[in-house]
Amino acid sequence: MKLNADLVIIGGGPAGVTAAIAAKDRTGKIILIRKEKKALIPCGIPYIFGTLRSPDKDILPDKLLDGVDLIIDEVISINRRLKTVTTLEGKSIKYKKLVLAVGSTPVIPRVRGVELKNVFAIKKDIDHVKKLKSALKNSKDLVIVGGGFIGVEFADECRKMGMNVTIVELLPHCLFTAYDKEFCIRIENKLREAGVKIITGRGVKSILGRNEAEQVELSDGKRLRADAVIMAIGVAPNTELARESGLKVDEKTGIHVDKYMRTIDKNIFAVGDCAEKFSFFTRKPLNLRLSSIATNEARIAATNIFEPSIKNEGVIGVFSTKVDDLCISAAGLTENAAKRCGFDVVVGEAVTVDKHPDSMQEAREIKVKLVFDKKTKRILGAQVCGGITTGEIGNILAVLIKNKATAEDIKTLQIGTHPALTPSPIRYPIISAAENALKRDEKNG
Repeated sequence: MKLNADLVIIGGGPAGVTAAIAAKDRTGKIILIRKEKKALIPCGIPYIFGTLRSPDKDILPDKLLDGVDLIIDEVISINRRLKTVTTLEGKSIKYKKLVLAVGSTPVIPRVRGVELKNVFAIKKDIDHVKKLKSALKNSKDLVIVGGGFIGVEFADECRKMGMNVTIVELLPHCLFTAYDKEFCIRIENKLREAGVKIITGRGVKSILGRNEAEQVELSDGKRLRADAVIMAIGVAPNTELARESGLKVDEKTGIHVDKYMRTIDKNIFAVGDCAEKFSFFTRKPLNLRLSSIATNEARIAATNIFEPSIKNEGVIGVFSTKVDDLCISAAGLTENAAKRCGFDVVVGEAVTVDKHPDSMQEAREIKVKLVFDKKTKRILGAQVCGGITTGEIGNILAVLIKNKATAEDIKTLQIGTHPALTPSPIRYPIISAAENALKRDEKNG
């Protein structure tokens, strides 16, 4: 079967769907090809187990693709000379422009026993998730290898199922690549209060058992009971299809793209987890893969399909998560990361409550930490923890970072407040933290 389209998109996750939506008014016929009959919402996968209770409640709705031809199939080759893609079921589709949004694959550590039954990586596949859910339902002791966002969120959800959950993290703290130590400790304390055990500074040596997982052996020889093991140590970009078509790729960083999200073939774009990333602050390669980054890249690519006009300014890195009732968010560089990048920094902090007066119902403490370049006073990063408003405060701070706001700019922000919705304007935490940074800088000369 031969088909034609102005734009072909390979991949039906957040990046592919966003590219299709953003391109609707910019081009003619669009075909999106994905392997899965139903596409999961990646960020929602941990919440299938304790909150949503079913994978069917975490589906990316196909109605978003109204006006786009959806094909359930797998692309097995790209002919750049003929500008065609070929699928597993024998379809040949000719394109004018092509977007690769083929995602990533979980990293599986090379340790003995990873092939045993009840050892799982987190795949964005509904059948796989159903198998994992079934295995966890019949398990008592769960070991999660990796204390990043996926590991922490799975731990919080699975303990709601009544399981004995242990996180094993090689770094000194969970979430240590995204937050400074004091914020990591808050999350770890909340997890421990909820009954989750945390072991840091140690890796996994092997997984023991005859046919299925029974124990996890750590690098120091300690053994943990494990009816099930979840591997959550990161992902690697899917580059095979691009490499076989002659595009420039790096197995670790992804498909090479320019500032317009184009590959070395100007008719082919790459977005999302499969594409290279670079830092907004240093312009150096960055191994960070998030749905929020993927959708941003997809919008940039869709805008540039026939006439390059918007540049990718690099990855800021904006994170949010929640453990029990504690929410935590971050944008940009942590204090430690900024110093590693060579910045001389000044930090401002503020602690207040998210409503006013403090006696308002459901008022929660909120802490904000801002990191500034000491020389220019430009904001480099921010971290927030507190109640349910934390995630959106992190997003606001990401806007300030992208626009290179200074401490003085933030100090004079114009804001709106309401007793039930926001902190007091007298001690609004973002403004107070900027004022605190300026005072510290003045005091220290």
